[in-house]
Amino acid sequence: MKRRDFFRSSTLATISTALVDPWQLRTESLLQKTGRAKNIIFLVSDGMSTGTLNMADLLRQRKEGRSSHWLGLYRDNRVHRALMDTASASSLVTDSAAASSAWGGGVRVPNGSLNVGANGETYEPILQTFKKAGKAVGCVTTVPITHATPAGFCVASKSRGSMAAIAEQYLELRFDVMMGGGSEQFSAEGRADKKDVFAQFDTQGYQVARNRDAMLQFRAGKPALGVFHSDGLPYALDRAQSPDLQKTIPTLAEMTRTAIELMRGNPKGFVLQVEGGKVDWAAHANDLAALLYDQLAFDDAVGEAIQFAEQDQETLIVVTTDHGNANPGLLSGSAASRQFDSLHTVKHTNEWVLKGISKETTAGQLIERLEAAQGIVLKADEANRLLAQFTSLDETGIYNPNKLPYRQLAGLQTAHTSVGWAGMDHTADFVELAILGPGVSTPGNFTRDSMSMPALVKNTDLHTLMLQATGVNKGR
Repeated sequence: MKRRDFFRSSTLATISTALVDPWQLRTESLLQKTGRAKNIIFLVSDGMSTGTLNMADLLRQRKEGRSSHWLGLYRDNRVHRALMDTASASSLVTDSAAASSAWGGGVRVPNGSLNVGANGETYEPILQTFKKAGKAVGCVTTVPITHATPAGFCVASKSRGSMAAIAEQYLELRFDVMMGGGSEQFSAEGRADKKDVFAQFDTQGYQVARNRDAMLQFRAGKPALGVFHSDGLPYALDRAQSPDLQKTIPTLAEMTRTAIELMRGNPKGFVLQVEGGKVDWAAHANDLAALLYDQLAFDDAVGEAIQFAEQDQETLIVVTTDHGNANPGLLSGSAASRQFDSLHTVKHTNEWVLKGISKETTAGQLIERLEAAQGIVLKADEANRLLAQFTSLDETGIYNPNKLPYRQLAGLQTAHTSVGWAGMDHTADFVELAILGPGVSTPGNFTRDSMSMPALVKNTDLHTLMLQATGVNKGR
């Protein structure tokens, strides 16, 4: 079967004779029948600009002598690859709730909404559809499990901020595996209504884990909830420097492997969403070390998915991101290679550095702290400028409740890393999409005549792709 048959070959002829939205022409038949997928693993590096993907691959190559798993698929010509348009119903620049809803509900909704349209209309999330079809379903993430990206596959809600209610909806819907952060949405002491939602999950027959050791005791046959930290999980780089965090907090790869093992025995298969959510948070903070090492932690999860799929031969793998963020890039200069390679020995993130600074910190102490954490030596006047921000912490931005001066520190670091940033928020860039496994035609040469997937797709196309790849119909 020719790869161009992945989407309907009649699309161009139809466009030439009808004044319609060309995106709609692909919704009826995204896949030819080349074998159904029993399982789906849908992996999302949240907020990953193309520069993030590229730099993480360079870091892995130059530090470890091997390709990242994601770009390794490209190098080996093993995937269908495309760019994806990520807009929401309300903006060219989507947020994570609308982006995940495009995949989850199959319709673009306004930013901030989870599968609820501008007029209040609701769309069934795809994990509910697959659950009704008898498949095991679940999500794992490095941010709160009630956060926008997992929730977009799971629930309909007017507001992504209704995370306490979303936690209870997960129990009502009896999802099979849910793991990540956000303990404050489940614990009596963290919730405004003082409900002990952890206890409710336990009463309803769930295995409940609050740390890595407990997660490793999970056994197939019972649903599982793992919530390992308040808010988001610690950054991968900071975790790697802390024996205590390594003992209590699982990696995304470990959560992915555990979720697969818990659900793989379901006779009708499973659908799992895996999110590297802290990639987005690091991009918002222009925190380079946090960004690239969390991207590599996500890439390790991609490796787990690929390894399972190669053994299983019945699993469709989707690897993508919901939107770009901050558009970081390695900039030209005589020292670019050497400065970028300094990331090989970095020990801590900017978050770790800044959380250890106060109004009482001296310039000398700041210089020493940053050098120990990242090998960067600031000048005294640079340190004093950064310390001046602590007299009145007022930096705005998402995921910065302490209003730490991330922008100021990132600006100082560019001269030492050769990496620059376009901003501190989401972008409208078209993003990378990679698909492999049953339900799609076999990859061939990347030529105009043999492509089975168009060069540009719409985020909602993936909703239809997942349903058709598995042969599951809505409303069953």
